[in-house]
Amino acid sequence: MRWIVLLAGLLGAVGVAIGAHAAHGLEAMLLQQGVVAEQVAQRLSQCDVASRYHMLHCLALLSLGLLAEGLGTKRRVCAASFFLLGIMLFSGGLYSMVYLGQMGHWAIVPLGGLCFILGWLFTASLAWKRSA
Repeated sequence: MRWIVLLAGLLGAVGVAIGAHAAHGLEAMLLQQGVVAEQVAQRLSQCDVASRYHMLHCLALLSLGLLAEGLGTKRRVCAASFFLLGIMLFSGGLYSMVYLGQMGHWAIVPLGGLCFILGWLFTASLAWKRSA
């Protein structure tokens, strides 16, 4: 499943870039924008959580893409799709709150978490049933 490996690589690169910016430039950027110190600390923490979940699920995507062909192909695609949605909704929602100060997007964060859970359940299903 080359498309899953491709997505894992591209999303992994984005995750590293965001993590690097968070570690080396985000605090200064937020302070320069006039964000108060307490909110800066909260946003840095949110970005850390988003980045960790982002990268963890990029590795999960990569693993799914590298699994042997024929091993639960449909369920593997479902798992990968849910991980992708989870990264977009959970991490993307937190990134939106951190970088844009948009609290209106908070509701998509738990939905992204649900997508992560579903992705892991589909991944687990690969172990007990080998048919497509």
